[in-house]
Amino acid sequence: MAFRGQYEYTLDAKNRLTIPAKFRAALSDGVVLAKALDPCVAIWTPQGWEQFTERALSSRDPFSPDARKLKRYFHASSFDLQLDSAGRIMVPKQLLEYAGLGKEVVVVGNLDTIEAWDAARWRSYSQELDATAEQAAQRLSGSHDHPA
Repeated sequence: MAFRGQYEYTLDAKNRLTIPAKFRAALSDGVVLAKALDPCVAIWTPQGWEQFTERALSSRDPFSPDARKLKRYFHASSFDLQLDSAGRIMVPKQLLEYAGLGKEVVVVGNLDTIEAWDAARWRSYSQELDATAEQAAQRLSGSHDHPA
């Protein structure tokens, strides 16, 4: 399943985050919550998490200090969880603090993962994203025919 869209939610008093209903079936076997490289919480299917970390780390020299750092970064701050009967997940305190999640949260579909952003931070980042996406696409395509 491709995760798409933006959804606004409120964390409850127990730091539970509601997952959009359309995503819940894909997460019925559990979820992995982890630090993203951006200031948000990444929400993966267990299989998606394994594929991501395998791609990101398998070709790296295991003796490389940077490879060991990334391995720790991804795995020391990842958590295996299940959706509750209301389609919510409890966000661990460590991840709440890392992402700066307040009461208002935006859940963002990002193809193979879902991201939970603090609402104010997402609004700011989203404006930056809108302003720079074309230049990023040009850089990734290797096309420099158009001025940035």
